Amino acid sequence: MPRVLSGIQPTGDMHVGNYLGAVRRWVEDQDRQDALYCVVDLHALTAEFDDTTLATRTRETAMLLMAAGLDPDRCTLFVQSHVPAHTELTWILNCVATFGELRRMTQFKEKGKGQESVSVGLFDYPVLMVSDILMYEADEVPIGDDQRQHLELARDIATRFNRRFGDTFVVPKATYPEVGARVMDLQTPMAKMSKSAESANGVVLLLDPPEAISKKIKAAVTDSGTDILHDRDTKAGVSNLIEIYAAATGSSIPKVEAEFEGQGYGAFKSSVAEAVVELLTPLQRRYGELERDPAEVDRLLGLGAAKARALADPVLDRARRAIGLLPPTA
Repeated sequence: MPRVLSGIQPTGDMHVGNYLGAVRRWVEDQDRQDALYCVVDLHALTAEFDDTTLATRTRETAMLLMAAGLDPDRCTLFVQSHVPAHTELTWILNCVATFGELRRMTQFKEKGKGQESVSVGLFDYPVLMVSDILMYEADEVPIGDDQRQHLELARDIATRFNRRFGDTFVVPKATYPEVGARVMDLQTPMAKMSKSAESANGVVLLLDPPEAISKKIKAAVTDSGTDILHDRDTKAGVSNLIEIYAAATGSSIPKVEAEFEGQGYGAFKSSVAEAVVELLTPLQRRYGELERDPAEVDRLLGLGAAKARALADPVLDRARRAIGLLPPTA
């Protein structure tokens, strides 16, 4: 059974795009692979964050993943900072990575553009990501196009380390899973739905109440026509709603077009809203149960961290020995 690792930052609020685009697939895959899912709170430190809410947001993100269907008995769900080996291995790998490699990272260039002062963490976080990957000897790393550079960096660093210090790390292989629903902003349908969207009206949050979900979807930008047809170039708004409805109901785009032929945008938007509310109702109910028992959530995350440490510590020990560090004594 292949081992895979995926992570999500506890920044912003999770929305229906996160769920339909990735998390639902994680839930479906957790029985088909040795799966580790991580709330990457250390990565969240590389962007502007609120120290008074970081812990709360980390727990909330974990609860949303559990409410969506990730089962700590069927996968390993943990918080990144609860496994100290991540940061120690990062320092070791920092001494193998090169300045030139990190300077070429596209995301660093984009996120640091125009800033007078950029944190070292923002520059160095790709090495932390490499540590995340190599730590768990993942055979496969599911990635999107925006993560290709980071996966290649992990492969380069693993290969360089192995060549210099002996066979220590599994050289990871990228996989490109079937793309989930690509949910776009309801107010700006040419842009992907995002936690950092300028307008809250374009983003359906997983914990939005039904009336808020309905209001946002019914106010979604469409076009001057009335036909329910999928065409990203000329009918971006309607196409986005068609894809959301298809993903929420398990239908297909042609079936959705046929189902709503001749009905107009008003009736269609109402049906999309109802479908999304129905999709999220069980998740919201389960989240409420978890929210009432934070001690149980922390217990489950503690179990996940223990499972993760049992996998990570031997790899860290192997890396320490490979580079010649003096082993600690009891």
